[in-house]
Amino acid sequence: MKTNHNKSTARRPSKAQTSFIRAACGSALTLLLVCAVALGASAAPTRGQVTVQGSTTVLPFVQRTAEEFMLKNPSVSISVRGGGSGNGIAALIDSTVDIAMSSRFIKPDEVKRAKANRVSPVSFKIALDGIAVIVNPSNSVSRLSLSQLKAVYTGRITNWKQLGGPDRAIVPISRDSSSGTFEVFSTIALGGARVTPDALLQASNGAVADIVSRTPGAVGYVGIGHLSSRVKAIQVRTEDPDSSYVTPSYASVQSGKYPMARELFVFTNGSPAGAVLEFIDFMMSPEGQKLAEEEGFVPIMPIGQQ
Repeated sequence: MKTNHNKSTARRPSKAQTSFIRAACGSALTLLLVCAVALGASAAPTRGQVTVQGSTTVLPFVQRTAEEFMLKNPSVSISVRGGGSGNGIAALIDSTVDIAMSSRFIKPDEVKRAKANRVSPVSFKIALDGIAVIVNPSNSVSRLSLSQLKAVYTGRITNWKQLGGPDRAIVPISRDSSSGTFEVFSTIALGGARVTPDALLQASNGAVADIVSRTPGAVGYVGIGHLSSRVKAIQVRTEDPDSSYVTPSYASVQSGKYPMARELFVFTNGSPAGAVLEFIDFMMSPEGQKLAEEEGFVPIMPIGQQ
């Protein structure tokens, strides 16, 4: 196909591009010309290589969207690998990846390190997730309060009979400290308290679910996208006297009723462009959000309202 170099073809800016440009346009009058040019940018074939690293929670969604995006854009190559939210953000700070996946927001000390490396992290919310507390299907316990979870994971409750269950030792399974899932669970359920040394630390949601499925006394926590018939998700409630036990589900996460919900992010160094921008915009599009739902995550908003 011949390209007409004398005439540009205007296109509507993407969600990611528009949000960044609006922020820039509001910062100073001297940026008006730059913003006008950016909003009228010419469409061009998407090309290039994109490297992505980070959260094992976000990994299935990003891998799926990468596969679909590359089918639509054969000139783009996207490499996706896990390693945990902290490792992904560290790789972005070191400028060894284009996109960091994270199941938590970037920490202040990470922002400080980024600035020291002349990296400017920009966040994009790509989906929602709930952290489900899981037990072995043989366990009769079906609900726990956040204070009970804290007592279990700090070692103050060590037997299921203390929670109305069988006379069986509790085997707490936790994620390692580089995990965004751990960070969110630690904040919401533990209030920052230290996890008992007896907890078995695992590097992924899949590993946690596998151990719980094979261990009658185990308890763990995973993103709701990792729930299956091999484990039993239990209801959770806060310590508010008016609160009720809530089952982790798409609806309860989206409505904000489930107390252990979180936002999932990708981060770039500054405003993304080219293939990186197009890929992020695809993840945030109705088609991308449908893929998030198919992978067990919760769309940012109901599909029909996007």
